[in-house]
Amino acid sequence: MARFDEVKATFWGEGRYGVQPPLTDAVVQDAEGRLGFRLPASLLEILRVRNGGAVAELWNAFPTDVPTSWSENHVPLDDMMGIGRRDVQSSLLDTAYLVEEWGLPSPLVLLSGDGHCWIALDYRVCGKGREPSVTWFDVDGNTELPLAADFQTFIERLTAATSLDLDDSDGNRSAS
Repeated sequence: MARFDEVKATFWGEGRYGVQPPLTDAVVQDAEGRLGFRLPASLLEILRVRNGGAVAELWNAFPTDVPTSWSENHVPLDDMMGIGRRDVQSSLLDTAYLVEEWGLPSPLVLLSGDGHCWIALDYRVCGKGREPSVTWFDVDGNTELPLAADFQTFIERLTAATSLDLDDSDGNRSAS
């Protein structure tokens, strides 16, 4: 559990944009009722530290074995939505609208994205009562990529995007 605790302690970046009010048990209960799903305990642990916002540069990428529309070797996690209704800030509670708007499969709970690409809790296989996997969805490319079997595993595999940079010290792209 040390790895999860390490990431959790240093997960959030600077700034207040995207940060919702502090998470309470009542807010979690209401959100799970609205979403129709039990949220992973590990997600709630991180959101209790700070309820959404920018992710620290130490943890802003998830490595992949295949190229995506974003990168040859990772997907980004620059920010993560919290739970709340602060004006003009997206929230996990906006999932139903965003899934419909962007033509995503269902059932999902969106964690991060810009409309063209999303990282989501994927409840399609596990159903309502079990731990969801985490999946990357590329709307423009009409593709999806399973990232992790559960949210805790997803968090534990995060790394700094700079550590995945394919450029060598001369600024040339390295062959992969």
